[in-house]
Amino acid sequence: MARTGLRAAVGTSAPKIGTFVFEFAVPAIGQVLSAAGAEFVVIDMEHSGFGFDTVRAAIKYAHAGNLPVIVRAPSKAYDHIARIMDIGADGVMVPMVSSIEQARAVLDAVKYFPQGKRGVALGLAMERYSMSGASLAERFAAQNDRTIVMLQIEDPAGAECADAMAAMDGVDVLWVGHNDLSVAMGIPGAFDDQRFQAHEGATIAACRKHGKSAGRLARDAEEAATFVRRGYDFISIATDVALLQQAMSSGIARVRRG
Repeated sequence: MARTGLRAAVGTSAPKIGTFVFEFAVPAIGQVLSAAGAEFVVIDMEHSGFGFDTVRAAIKYAHAGNLPVIVRAPSKAYDHIARIMDIGADGVMVPMVSSIEQARAVLDAVKYFPQGKRGVALGLAMERYSMSGASLAERFAAQNDRTIVMLQIEDPAGAECADAMAAMDGVDVLWVGHNDLSVAMGIPGAFDDQRFQAHEGATIAACRKHGKSAGRLARDAEEAATFVRRGYDFISIATDVALLQQAMSSGIARVRRG
């Protein structure tokens, strides 16, 4: 999917399938994933240890394959979120958003006036180095229309205000952080528990009600298919590390059986 088309697909039922990059922020990654059919990639800063210089390069690698790139921020801090957008990401994923106030702060960091309060820089990576002759208002509108905002639902408080967050102009995706949500509920890994499924179902329903998208990370392709049937439409098939391990493990097992 072209970078310009990902946000237009928000809220549609067709699955948007990608993966996370935690380790292999290498020059070929965008073209490799694009050739495989991926429609987006999430570059992780929360758990990977990647710094901004690494992520800035990884964004260019993704764009070399015409692959939309979302960066998961290391925190909810303004400077982290705004800098991610300034170095050229197509969108941001923000962890542990638990209230309307936190969601509003994310939008303020991502969006330019009048939708937000993001500091102004022009003609750099966020504008693909274009020296546009358009007015500030036109350039702000173009950037605001292009950028994707994903909020992670990772505790009961976030799940309980999912409907209100999904209703917010500028919020595109509510992403269920299943591990953290289950831990915050005191039932680590109990994804079949009715209490977990109630929060999950309410989040998916909120997205459908307000024309937004619901996202989740799957362990493998089989689980990803079940998530699509459940109502998710942004799906990550595992991570770069897991995909390599799965393919290698499966291959070794097949050779040994043969």
